[in-house]
Amino acid sequence: MSVVKNVGRALIMSAILSSPAFAQVPRVPEAPMVPVVPRVPEVPMPVFPPMPMMPMMPVMPAMPVIPPMPMLPDFELPDLSALEPMLADLDSMLTRIGPIGPGPVGFGPIGPGPMGFGPKIAGAFDEQRSRDDEQRQREDEARQRADEEKQRAEEAKQREAERRQRIDESYLRGQESLERRAWARAADSFTRVIEAENSTRVDAALYWKAYALDKLNQQADALVAVQDLIKRYPQSRWIADAKALELQVRQNAGQSPRPQDQSDEELKLLAIQGLQQADPEQAVPMLEKILQGTASPELKARALFVLAQSNSPRARQVLTAVAKGGSNPDVQRRAIQYLGQHGSSENRAILAEIYASTSDVDIKRAILRSFMVSGDKARMLSLAATEKNPDLRQEAVRQLGPMGAREELWQMYQKESSVDVKRQILGALFVSGDSAHLIDVANTEQNVDLRRRAIQHLGTMGRTSTGEALVGIYAKEKDVDVKRSVINGLFVQNNAESLVAIARKETDPALKREMVSKLSLMTKSKVAMDYLMEILNK
Repeated sequence: MSVVKNVGRALIMSAILSSPAFAQVPRVPEAPMVPVVPRVPEVPMPVFPPMPMMPMMPVMPAMPVIPPMPMLPDFELPDLSALEPMLADLDSMLTRIGPIGPGPVGFGPIGPGPMGFGPKIAGAFDEQRSRDDEQRQREDEARQRADEEKQRAEEAKQREAERRQRIDESYLRGQESLERRAWARAADSFTRVIEAENSTRVDAALYWKAYALDKLNQQADALVAVQDLIKRYPQSRWIADAKALELQVRQNAGQSPRPQDQSDEELKLLAIQGLQQADPEQAVPMLEKILQGTASPELKARALFVLAQSNSPRARQVLTAVAKGGSNPDVQRRAIQYLGQHGSSENRAILAEIYASTSDVDIKRAILRSFMVSGDKARMLSLAATEKNPDLRQEAVRQLGPMGAREELWQMYQKESSVDVKRQILGALFVSGDSAHLIDVANTEQNVDLRRRAIQHLGTMGRTSTGEALVGIYAKEKDVDVKRSVINGLFVQNNAESLVAIARKETDPALKREMVSKLSLMTKSKVAMDYLMEILNK
């Protein structure tokens, strides 16, 4: 029966599907096949080994039996009587502080009070702090007074040096006027030397003033000047020349100017020039007479020059005698100058002999300059190290600069203790062009004044060799005055690039203003002007 039913259902379904009505029904599209997702492989679980068995705890040994403590031996207390004065002082201090006990806030006078300590303890602390502040203030004031005193002494020394220099310059101008026969101008220059305070050339100036006035036919005034010299300076080395000049002035008194006097001197100069070319030996007696007379400085200088050129023994004797003081100081200095210019070993030995025998500081200074001209470095170094007179020693140090004694000066600086001598050594290093050692001083010297002096010298040297070093010094320097010296040095170098570089980093308003002020004067520098515009645009 089931088979018949199934066949019947199949026939019915076949008839339905083949009918036209069913054919008009759209067929539903078949759904796409869903891809088969692969199965994720199973991850096997690890098999852990069984936990090991814990070992059995060992049996603790029995605690040792501690023996009983031994009995302390009997002892006596030490004698504390020596502490009684200390205890008395402590008791006195506690009495001054006040009672110990609870106070209104926290504890009493020696404990924390309203401000952390009791009022009496706080007062004691304030009193001690006030005393410390006063002590520091007194020390600062004493240090400031010492610095001011040192500065005043340095300024006084500088003023004295400038005064001596002005006197020397007036005297030299008078000598030059004599050589040009400008008699009135010469008399005025020598008058300034005579009237200068503490002048050391009054006797020489009186002589040459009288000489110039005689040439101006003012014999009365000339006699006053020469008699003033003889009266005020009876031990002067100008006395012999002054007496000869007095005789000449008296002879000329009441007479009109004589033109032949000048022509006679002109003829003598020409004659000396001729003898210099022909036979200097023949003119030695005449030259010696000119040096001992009242001739003009120009005629005496020319006579000395001829003697210095001569190789004759007699000429050398006359020149040596004049250099040793056989004439007035002016002629002696000129003779020393010529010995230095013709710097043979014999002339150097003569100069050394004169230096050792004279006490005239001006003559010694002239010999030092002749040592420099002749290149006698060995004697100059010896005098720079051993000379007792401070002025002469500093002069010897200064003369070593033009002689190029860089290493010798540097060794001397490292051993020297005198600040004044060190200052002269720095000047000599500057003259010799030794920027390397000046940079060392600017970086390592403990004395602030010497550091500033070294920086000043570096500022006047070429910016190529010292500009970078000055910037490095400024970067690590703490002293404001030294920093200002660096700023001035860079300004003198016209080193706008370095000034702008340090101005950008400077945080001190005063120093920055000083740099901007210097840059505002460097109008030809594009770097400076650009930086000023940058400031204005902010």
